Amino acid sequence: MEISGLMMGIITVAFGVIIMIFPKIINYLIGIYLIIVGAFAIFQGM
Repeated sequence: MEISGLMMGIITVAFGVIIMIFPKIINYLIGIYLIIVGAFAIFQGM
């Protein structure tokens, strides 16, 4: 099964949001990073 760039972007943003819901300082940094990378992947996939 091949995962498209769009699907990978959605998964990445979802994990970023989950991390933001259960916050610690490092989790915020990781969450922000995942959301940015995921959004970039989604826009590339469109």
